[in-house]
Amino acid sequence: MTQQSQSTTSTSTQDGDDPDSSSAPVAGHHPPSAVPHSPHSPRLPLAEPRPLGESRVWPRSFADRLTAPLPGLRAFARFAREGALRPGPEALADVPALPFAPEPLPRVDAHTVAVSWAGHASWVIGIGGLTVLTDPVWSRKILGTPVRVTPVGVAWSALPRIDAVVISHNHYDHLDAPTLRRLPRDTPVFVPAGLGRWFRRRRFSHVTELDWWEAAELDGVRFDFVPAHHWSKRSLSDTCRTLWGGWVLTAPEGRRLYFAGDTGYGHWFARIGERYPGIDLALLPIGAYDPRWWLSDVHCDPEEAVRAAVDLGARRMAPMHWGTFVLSAEPVLEPLARVRAAWERAGLVRGDLWDLAVGGSRVLG
Repeated sequence: MTQQSQSTTSTSTQDGDDPDSSSAPVAGHHPPSAVPHSPHSPRLPLAEPRPLGESRVWPRSFADRLTAPLPGLRAFARFAREGALRPGPEALADVPALPFAPEPLPRVDAHTVAVSWAGHASWVIGIGGLTVLTDPVWSRKILGTPVRVTPVGVAWSALPRIDAVVISHNHYDHLDAPTLRRLPRDTPVFVPAGLGRWFRRRRFSHVTELDWWEAAELDGVRFDFVPAHHWSKRSLSDTCRTLWGGWVLTAPEGRRLYFAGDTGYGHWFARIGERYPGIDLALLPIGAYDPRWWLSDVHCDPEEAVRAAVDLGARRMAPMHWGTFVLSAEPVLEPLARVRAAWERAGLVRGDLWDLAVGGSRVLG
């Protein structure tokens, strides 16, 4: 039931083209057991990189890609009865203890992979000699939320030249117009299907739109757009008009990094791990999960994030999407405590959990 996109140049490589996969029904997530992650599964071929900046024609809606239904009137009525999506005063008392430790960006070269966490889902990634920003949000406040509770971890003035930007979806905490206005308009931008128009209206001239399982290449670094359990909306009339997903970045020598964007837990992680084996580092969201009845379909909790890292076959995990904006009801320090406990319970090597402070950096050895 995956809707095929149309291109003016070639046929899209869709999940539906893979005989071992299909879109999950809108009724809910596939149980993990329905999509086993087996080391003996045949390796799926990767799509040939598409031309940068090509003109594409997309369907009017991507609602058929949803893996869970969007909230209906009954859910909104329950939400109205049970209260707000913000923690109470006691849960906010730990805001001063949120880890914030900015440090200089690491020196990188064409053979180095490094990550620096600016906060929320914004990373500065050095890979294959390129500097890549993910979902850059340097604003103090975004629409509909309180001001950020930790400062940006990487000063804009400290950034090197930005060689590329990847966007996961169009929600305001991931697609921030004031931050993007700071970039030169010839910066290469990689975006989900249907979102290119937003950038072109703002005079970005090097915009590449991709569908799930499609790829493009820039200076030897491969950018693959992969599915996520989420949705898109930026106004009252554009629900699911653009796609959502994550990104797999692969350096010329084969180092591989996965940026999940924003996602709930589900079957896509095992599929991504099968298609892109040897992920060296997974950047996974661990916050904005409470109450679960409202948010479980679109946001991982910490335990699910650890499970996702295992499904992906990732060698390391770096948590994100917490400690920056207060988007839900859990206490502000709870995601960090829970992800550390879940990592330990899973028997994983403690040093492979890169639980960075905002502003922290690590280099792949």
